[in-house]
Amino acid sequence: MNFTYTEEQLMFAETARTLLTDTCTPAHLREMMARGEARDDTRWNAIVETGLTLVLLPEAAGGLDLAEVDFAPIAEAAGYAGLPEPLVESAGVAAPLLAAIAPDHDVLTDPSATIAIQHPLNPFVADADTATVLILRHENETHVVAASAVSLTREESIDPFRRLFRVDWSPTAETRVEADQAGWDLALDRAALFAAAQGLGLAQRAIDLAVDYAKERTQFGKPIGSYQAVKHHLASAQVAVEFARPVVQAAAAAIGRQDDHARARVSHAKLVALEAADQAGRSSIQVHGAMGYSWEVDVHFFLKRAMALTYAWGDPAFHRARVAERLFRHPAGPDQLFAHEAA
Repeated sequence: MNFTYTEEQLMFAETARTLLTDTCTPAHLREMMARGEARDDTRWNAIVETGLTLVLLPEAAGGLDLAEVDFAPIAEAAGYAGLPEPLVESAGVAAPLLAAIAPDHDVLTDPSATIAIQHPLNPFVADADTATVLILRHENETHVVAASAVSLTREESIDPFRRLFRVDWSPTAETRVEADQAGWDLALDRAALFAAAQGLGLAQRAIDLAVDYAKERTQFGKPIGSYQAVKHHLASAQVAVEFARPVVQAAAAAIGRQDDHARARVSHAKLVALEAADQAGRSSIQVHGAMGYSWEVDVHFFLKRAMALTYAWGDPAFHRARVAERLFRHPAGPDQLFAHEAA
């Protein structure tokens, strides 16, 4: 399987990364926290104008009709920037699900609108306060509900920019839409995959912050980055990122199969990418020394996002179970079968 990115995909990813890192710096995040803001309208408008919200929407809904492998680098760029706006879960998960179950819904005609989504694996709904509509579950039914028809209660999150809410609402026949389990299964896989992609970005940003600090901070008359202990610490974190990257890319390439093998790839990707992000974040804090444990050090934005995503869209135990399901019940995947037949 060739799951390397094409030149066009890399160019699109670089456009996204440049836009997000230029407009979303740690200084911007601190300003938003001080003002109590959930979204920067100027940045969001630039994201919309670039077409990032349309990647996974079908052409019939005004989208670009691209695939998960095209959106994964965008999710990685969002992780690298620590983006507070819900680009990934709205455009990467909720919008394509809505386009599949309610293709004529008015919200799909507005690329600047965001959609929040509830899933049984997540006790609370992320970014419900800025959503235009919410996709909600009631027993085995799916409902698309306007934001004005729900009551929200804010819940605490370790990540100050992952805003979580308990949603109180009343299902009606008018809000109910038909949605099969396969659609929800794909939404879960997309969410887990893009959480993994964000993990790659979060990990790399934590390492880059540590490297920059290690070049500037001197001890005993020379930069601390010249010491072997610091080099090895960051090299180990970088190795974890590089080992996780092809796992994420392979999962993005295979997700469309929607079988046990594809689901195991997605789960594997989420496990290793967010483990790499956690390792990188903690290593970066240690490189920063005692001050690294204070909130004033920017790496906390990225470590806390990684910690939050680790338990969103299935915790590690859930994803290890999916990998075990594939290993013990279906040990030979399509690629192994092909190799066996060719031999």
